Amino acid sequence: MLTYKDSAAASEELLAKKLFVFDMDGTIYLGSRPFRSAVRFINELRDDGRKVIFFTNNASHSPEFYLEKLEKLGFSPSREELCTSGDVTCAFLNLHRRGRSVYLVGTPELYDHFRGYGIPLACDRDGNWNGTKPDIVITSFDTTLTYAKLERACTFIRNGAEYLSTHPDFNCPTEAGPVPDSGAIAAFVEASTGKKPLYFGKPSSMVVDMISEISGTEKQDMVVFGDRMYTDIALGKRNGILSVLVLTGETTLPDVEAAAEADRPDILLESLGNAGELMWGKRM
Repeated sequence: MLTYKDSAAASEELLAKKLFVFDMDGTIYLGSRPFRSAVRFINELRDDGRKVIFFTNNASHSPEFYLEKLEKLGFSPSREELCTSGDVTCAFLNLHRRGRSVYLVGTPELYDHFRGYGIPLACDRDGNWNGTKPDIVITSFDTTLTYAKLERACTFIRNGAEYLSTHPDFNCPTEAGPVPDSGAIAAFVEASTGKKPLYFGKPSSMVVDMISEISGTEKQDMVVFGDRMYTDIALGKRNGILSVLVLTGETTLPDVEAAAEADRPDILLESLGNAGELMWGKRM
């Protein structure tokens, strides 16, 4: 177990928190393999009266997909415990861009998610343009990506469409190794158009606002756990939330040691099993 605080101080800080926010892939599971220590730790938190939120930047799947997956992996989630970058993006659109048309570079599941929020879309589920001039282009983690989608997105942005992206993750961890994620796709579009998107998902403060709203918890009572420095840990560091990095996903110990002091996590653990050890003196 590794920490940037002594164990007593880390334990005291964790025990004071009411809401525990968990990144998913790389933090509580990897692909289809759950981390058993994470299952035990999260169940123990609920038994101890703590609130839990599962938040994923991966918008390629619907909330229903993640609920089913988390259930199969043993996490027993409720809908109120789940939030995605797709939820944050759609909430922003309905609050600040209501009625504006969107060309979406995303999976059919994300398309359906946007439709469920009532977002006007300038394409079909496969990304085929329907002839409506889009006001906004949104790119995401798209496992159905084609060159035609990228070409249309770049053309619309050059012609004046606003550019947004659901999340900035460059890679998605899998059991077979990392695969290109939303940030990598956005990098292609940015290189072609010269336009950088406004990102949603972690580390945006809008994530904190949504989590606070659905949980009824102030940020000083939250702690965030994750495996990425530039999304999960940055969410905490930029928003005044205790941040805990686990070394079970994308980030390695050399990555942490090479980072600037201000960007490092408040607490660094080998896995979530160490969090239970810190809080209750027992390995999860």
